[in-house]
Amino acid sequence: MQECAFVDINLILDVVKKQKTHQLGIQDDGSLTRSTGVEVAGTGSPNTVDRWLARTILRVIGAPRIEFVLWDGEPVRVVQGPVIGRLLFHDRRALWAVARSPSMGFGDAYSSGRIEVDGELFDVLVETFKGLMSVRDGRMQKLLKIWPTATRTGGNTLRRAKENIHHHYDLGNEFYRLWLDERMVYTCAYYEQPDFTIEQAQLAKMHHVSRKLALEPGQSVIEAGCGWGSLALHMAEHYGVRVRAFNISAEQVKYARGQAAARGLSERVEFIEDDYRNVTGTADVFVSVGMLEHVGIERFRDLGGVVDRCLARHGRGLIHTIGRTRPTPNNVWMERRIFPGSYAPCLSEMTDIFEPYDISVLDVENLRLHYRNTCLAWLERFEDVAANVTRTYDESFVRAWRLYLAGAAASFDVGNLQLYQVLFAPYGNNDVPWTRHYQYLPRADAHT
Repeated sequence: MQECAFVDINLILDVVKKQKTHQLGIQDDGSLTRSTGVEVAGTGSPNTVDRWLARTILRVIGAPRIEFVLWDGEPVRVVQGPVIGRLLFHDRRALWAVARSPSMGFGDAYSSGRIEVDGELFDVLVETFKGLMSVRDGRMQKLLKIWPTATRTGGNTLRRAKENIHHHYDLGNEFYRLWLDERMVYTCAYYEQPDFTIEQAQLAKMHHVSRKLALEPGQSVIEAGCGWGSLALHMAEHYGVRVRAFNISAEQVKYARGQAAARGLSERVEFIEDDYRNVTGTADVFVSVGMLEHVGIERFRDLGGVVDRCLARHGRGLIHTIGRTRPTPNNVWMERRIFPGSYAPCLSEMTDIFEPYDISVLDVENLRLHYRNTCLAWLERFEDVAANVTRTYDESFVRAWRLYLAGAAASFDVGNLQLYQVLFAPYGNNDVPWTRHYQYLPRADAHT
């Protein structure tokens, strides 16, 4: 701190906040240099302030076993001994962007190639997230308030929800087909056995969900947010139910309808391109896997109203969602660049779905480590096809998605993120199992 006594750091930060934003969200228009005499935009040799700032960032994030290497090759660290990895800053802008907004600054600088990672990206992120968790309630954590971030506001209206889903899911079926499993399942898998392939684990997940719902032939099912249709088709094919599946992604609905026709299931599975809020009719079963993250917390009661309206009194439902252990703001880079309009709730926030209505929670299961393994499997497959993705999009797109997948895996590893499956039923429904034994009965077709 003594090294930069000659610089008014509050003045620097105030000026940074006023700078314009370029296409990747990095702040710089030269005003910082003119106002303070500190060159931020250029690539001149690191100065006293740069070195102090690098050490401060490392301390603020919990002094992880990570080394910063500045653009002249000078290493900066705050720990002794071996490090997990190194962050290579190619210019001053990248360092100051991270200082101003750790999430947005690092995400965009890494995506644009102005920050490189020497070491395994997953390991570096795990180490960083552990450091941040260690200072959650400490003095250093309070310093993060110097560099506030914000997520978009206004809630997921029907129009905005459509735009948000288009941003992520309508990138093209060919893109996702490159690295997802053969059934195009884009939600947490279930590693019933640790050596499962991603195909086996995704199939096990669909059986696990189906068993929890105690599906029986002839039942009717409403699925909200059906992805590429894998679960709806699985339930119809293996459990003999009829499914109405709702989704607002045109690309996904088109693919799902094609799969239903190819597998002779069109009469038992109807894919409807519409928002969950427009669901009509009643069903024996309500299921939603991987949609709640996109609903927005301000719409949870709306979703609960849909469940209350559509689920028969003798029925049963399940919501499968990414979550957190406590209310936590979004990762701003993830929300802006990858999943606009998303929010991962804690369990207390999820009660807004159930408590205003006559709905009882029956069971909650946390599959956090299953999602870590799922994301690592996706990351490995994504790396195998990265050259193909680059030709279709560009290198910054590939780097952004690499960061997204590795960051998600790291978040599940350290516990920043959870994966909840919440089973529920209307009040007074006594036709429910007394134990969990039925969820784990082996099936002859469980892994085929």
